[in-house]
Amino acid sequence: MWFCFILEEQDTHTSLPMAVVDQLRKWDHSVDLLEPHTSITSMRDLTEPRYDAYILKTVSNGPGLSLLEAAEAIGIPTINSPHAIRQVRDKAVAIALSYAHDIPIPPTYFVAHLRLLEQIPSMYYPLVVKPTNGSCGRGIYRVESPAEAATLQLAEAHNSFFLAQRYMENSGFDIKLYVIGKEVFSVARRSPLHPEVEVKQQLIPTPVTLHELALRIGNIFGLDLYGLDVIETPHGPMVIDINDFPSFGLIPEAVQRIASSILSISRRAEHLHMPILTPRQGHLQLTLKNTEAVNVLSSPGRLFHLNGSDLSMKYGGHSHDSLSVSPSERISHPYPDGYSHDRSSGDG
Repeated sequence: MWFCFILEEQDTHTSLPMAVVDQLRKWDHSVDLLEPHTSITSMRDLTEPRYDAYILKTVSNGPGLSLLEAAEAIGIPTINSPHAIRQVRDKAVAIALSYAHDIPIPPTYFVAHLRLLEQIPSMYYPLVVKPTNGSCGRGIYRVESPAEAATLQLAEAHNSFFLAQRYMENSGFDIKLYVIGKEVFSVARRSPLHPEVEVKQQLIPTPVTLHELALRIGNIFGLDLYGLDVIETPHGPMVIDINDFPSFGLIPEAVQRIASSILSISRRAEHLHMPILTPRQGHLQLTLKNTEAVNVLSSPGRLFHLNGSDLSMKYGGHSHDSLSVSPSERISHPYPDGYSHDRSSGDG
């Protein structure tokens, strides 16, 4: 298979992305590197269906996500899906989606400006205040009372909105769940809210409840490689953060597991695809492996047959007319019969 890794500047100083690249090459797969911080990118070349997948380990505000979205938009599989990445990168969106699917999370308010903290009832204090675009545990603050909130000044205030969550009594340390495919690993680590608690960062057993919760979140958000932070409270486990493509620290054979998962996701995408037609030099080329079509193709009773430029559909055992595409025709909608479906499933 042939992959393109989008490498952010920050990741040139870390081992994980390049270690995965080296592993895939050892397994006789081709891997190209795209480094948007060092070179320009031909958008015309990006639309060529040469790669089996584009892969990005995202960083906050990095340019790579735009290129990943461009690849997905023209039908090339991506790991993770840019739509899924956007959902977890904006913490307000992640919280809303979690609420909608009954994921256990602390009571949360969206706060556009810190002065609005005074509107939160005093019964909800202490609060945990953090930016909606935060990452890596940075910018997280515990606010004990409305009086303290009234004098709160944060460096992030000039370029961030905030979430205010009710502080939940917990064991004093965080549990980081790492997910690769269907495997879930748990790591105990120090909480930024409890620096006084001595915690040895180490692998710990994963209870069945946390294993199921982690996979469920992957399915909801459409993530393939991801992590989530959990705290144990008197009310049970609660999710306090979700992130795409984390560092997978302390995970045994993490590089091999990630590389294997990339291959599995890409091979699945080969069989679950939909053509996107793009004009090129007087004719139309088919760009296959459209991950946006995964849910359509896997819907019960719906079966698509591709044969050259002919697209025929059988639905519930009844044949419909074939859709034939000539070079002079254009299709304005990527799905037959105007059918549309958001991608919401993942390998997570």
